[in-house]
Amino acid sequence: MMLKDRVAVVTGASRGIGRAIAVELARHGARVVVNYQGSEAAAQETLKLCQGAGGGEHMVKQFDVGNPDQVTATMKELHEACGRLDILVNNAGISRDMLIMRFKNEDWDAVLRTNLSGVFYCSRAVSRYMSKQEFGRIVNVSSIVGQMGNAGQVAYSAAKAGIIGMTKTLAKELAKRKVTVNAVAPGFIKTDMTAALKEEMVQMAQMAIPMGELGTPEDIAPGVAFLCSDGARYITGQVLAINGGLYM
Repeated sequence: MMLKDRVAVVTGASRGIGRAIAVELARHGARVVVNYQGSEAAAQETLKLCQGAGGGEHMVKQFDVGNPDQVTATMKELHEACGRLDILVNNAGISRDMLIMRFKNEDWDAVLRTNLSGVFYCSRAVSRYMSKQEFGRIVNVSSIVGQMGNAGQVAYSAAKAGIIGMTKTLAKELAKRKVTVNAVAPGFIKTDMTAALKEEMVQMAQMAIPMGELGTPEDIAPGVAFLCSDGARYITGQVLAINGGLYM
């Protein structure tokens, strides 16, 4: 198993892409920490799936990625309990969709706090441990809308674009410490977010995708697992687009 004995923290892992990533890392032997903020029941379901997939002793941890004090304290606690932190997957995210003329300040702040500041807080907290052990994998979940934009998603697009810039900067900062930092940029994926879209929007998206269909969370997870593996040791600062050819 390519991730045997690695300790992996996956934020926003109670559902969707985060859940699929957590299970995939467990399947490859990692000891997975399932982070959640909302539903404990959903997080426990992810935990059961991880346990069924294999790997080490998995656990559930509730903390708000947008709260720097919670993030710092939790990562310290996890490091003390596990002895090391090897992998961080920054997946947690929310969306508030509205045209800019109607976009509320509080919605902008909420999206940036979770989707962008959360990545910064978590990455900052683990970087000190990864640097000392001279090994680490940080994988940030961006989005196709961070690359090409999308009407009605000004905050979400801005945050996801910001993640790409952060990824490249952290990759340069941490490379000498043998810590790689990469991103994946999913396209239109079948999740709770896309389920809320109108049917005609989904059909239009499918028509625009060269492969002719929306992706699934399970299409994203293997790419993340590869970037966490020893096989990706010489890959850093990159954005892996997983979008069925929609954006090239």
